Amino acid sequence: MSKVIDGKAVAAAVLEECRSEVAEMRSNGITPGLAVVLVGSDPASQVYVGSKARTCEDLGIYSRKIELPEETTQEELIKVVEELNADSAIHGILVQSPPPKHIDEEAVIRTIDPRKDVDGFHPENVAKLALEDSSGFVPCTPAGCMRLLKEADVETKGANAVVIGRSMIVGKPMALLLMAKGSDATVTVAHSRSRDLPGICRQADIVIAAVGRPEMVTADWVKDGAVVIDVGINRVDDATKKRGYRLTGDVAYEEVAAKCAAITPVPGGVGPMTIAMLMKNTLKAAKQLSS
Repeated sequence: MSKVIDGKAVAAAVLEECRSEVAEMRSNGITPGLAVVLVGSDPASQVYVGSKARTCEDLGIYSRKIELPEETTQEELIKVVEELNADSAIHGILVQSPPPKHIDEEAVIRTIDPRKDVDGFHPENVAKLALEDSSGFVPCTPAGCMRLLKEADVETKGANAVVIGRSMIVGKPMALLLMAKGSDATVTVAHSRSRDLPGICRQADIVIAAVGRPEMVTADWVKDGAVVIDVGINRVDDATKKRGYRLTGDVAYEEVAAKCAAITPVPGGVGPMTIAMLMKNTLKAAKQLSS
């Protein structure tokens, strides 16, 4: 059986680092502030936003939750973001994704002051990631994956890494982080339409699954001794569960775990790291804006 990479434990360690940083910053008269904007009443988004607010409160970070009705216009949302850009008490701004369909999410992201873009999605921060400029913000989920690899003592230098998925949220930034100086992996970015995707994955020392398809990666996709990071989180109908569904990743966990060297579970793997790295980004923004 492979080593289970415990995302809850690593996230807890990251949050303890944040707690110490916040205490030091507050002693110097700086209270980090994070604003989360939620448009509409998507249940999953409400859960995420609530979790972020509770984490901020626990760490001593000032948190502002702005809930807007579903019918909020593009112009109204842009105005809210611009007001937060100008608010000195707010160092990080996050507009919960996905917004309602009538909202142009890309336009909203571009409106956020890149110095407060703690999600790391603004084009300026994407460019800084590509240029390996450490003043920018790295998207939280890929940053969390890198921290998990580090904590599990996974050697990335010279490793063949396959990233399944090409989104701006995970796939592309993940590839940039793995190929950056210091990580030095040889990276292949694959996706659901790649030819012979199982064959591509079998060449990998490290597999990052971020494609959004339940249990797509099976044991015959993974070579013996590989490391598997499962970013996916999918609801699958399950009548045996009280809530009527179960959560699963993009990896068929039991069969792959029996074959690889190390693997992240779902839940309890990458998920907890995303909020932990958001807190890290918020503290970084507060420090940079206060210097």
